[in-house]
Amino acid sequence: MLKYLMTNKRKVLLLIGCAFGIVLIRLFEDQLFYDPFLQFFKQDFKNKTLPNFDGIKLFFGILFRYSLNTIFSLAILYLLFPQRSLLKFSTQLFILFFVVLSLLFFVLLFFFTPDYMILFYLRRFLIQPLLLILFIPAFYYQQLSK
Repeated sequence: MLKYLMTNKRKVLLLIGCAFGIVLIRLFEDQLFYDPFLQFFKQDFKNKTLPNFDGIKLFFGILFRYSLNTIFSLAILYLLFPQRSLLKFSTQLFILFFVVLSLLFFVLLFFFTPDYMILFYLRRFLIQPLLLILFIPAFYYQQLSK
């Protein structure tokens, strides 16, 4: 392992940099993104009403955050598994997940009396790099089974 780290210093530094980028997104979420649900979901939200929000600003705030997380996530995946086919597949999955999850999130938000826990988890998948956490072991397992 140490030998691998010494021969791939650049790759390891890039991985650390990408992981640090994801951490910075989380640390500065209040300053970088419009999301009135940040404070709402940090409180005891079950008996409260949804905060007032601008739907268009919320969509673009979530899109911006998802895009930044996706860029860092794809970079990490490519550094760990340097295959263009996996990168292309991952990119398509990230786009598909964004379309489906954001569509569900906003349909529930605007057209139904939403269950707050469903909104919470849909939003969580949109603003956190959870797909990266799912893809790394999946791709690793696929590499082992070849």
